[in-house]
Amino acid sequence: MYDVAVIGAGINGCSAAYEFLQEGKRVIVFDREGIASGGSGAAGAFVSPKFSKAGELKEIIEEAFLYSMEYYEKNFSNFFTKAQLLHIAKDEAEEESLRVFKANTSLKLKGVKAEVLDNLTQSAKEKEHVSLAAGVVNAKPICQKMIAGAKFVKQDIKDVVYEDGYWLIEQQYAARELIIATGAYESIIKEPYIGLRGVWGHRIDVKAKLQNPYSIHQFVSISPSNEGIIAIGATHNVHYHPQKSQEPYDLSNGREELLEKARRTVNLDEVEIIADYTGLRSGSHDYMPLLGPLVLSQETMVCCEKKIR
Repeated sequence: MYDVAVIGAGINGCSAAYEFLQEGKRVIVFDREGIASGGSGAAGAFVSPKFSKAGELKEIIEEAFLYSMEYYEKNFSNFFTKAQLLHIAKDEAEEESLRVFKANTSLKLKGVKAEVLDNLTQSAKEKEHVSLAAGVVNAKPICQKMIAGAKFVKQDIKDVVYEDGYWLIEQQYAARELIIATGAYESIIKEPYIGLRGVWGHRIDVKAKLQNPYSIHQFVSISPSNEGIIAIGATHNVHYHPQKSQEPYDLSNGREELLEKARRTVNLDEVEIIADYTGLRSGSHDYMPLLGPLVLSQETMVCCEKKIR
């Protein structure tokens, strides 16, 4: 009997497992493909705030950003690299958002080095930008380290049953508490109100002459150079879903799109693509947190339909 079972070994599932392990709980983690095998492993894993106008959401995000910077540096320093962030507006609307952000943020802003500005295209130089201290994490080894104290099982979980005060998983494993962290993939529990929005991400690692000391974000994310290697990525394809799309993802077109968008921002000469990473990342349909007992919607409608407005 485990205290906690986690289904899904992306960053959310591994983070949850890690916190329970710190409290001395016995934890088992399942994933059908492997640790950080989907969107979490494909991500460039840039730690940065969301640049929005003033409001409560902005304040929460800034607090979360500072917490994340401290969290990764304290617990996973071997897989965390501090890197100055340069965020460049994509269009006029974002330029206005950045101006308001800079006027109202509590975060410490930084200037941009001349050598970095020299790497930018003329169009990028003319856009509003913001720069501050941020970071990049190596997501896969962090996830592996997070659940090092748990039992990991590579298995596609389809059957979970709650009975007698515990969860029975695939008629083989038992746990007192169950955490479902499968993201935007098909959920084990079929409840429409807890669904997530899936966005397909693609990252390429390239060899390039460009020497880039910053994380640069505009149309895509461009990592700092590491021994001549730069990561270029984006989570922006809302149409492709690995479980729903009829055709496979077009890797070649994805590469071309990433390079074309990167070249709108930086002067990027000939490159050699040495690796591709793809995966489905999760986004909420809104910002409403969901906390509390699970409501069985179909059963509720059957017994209480006349009372529901």
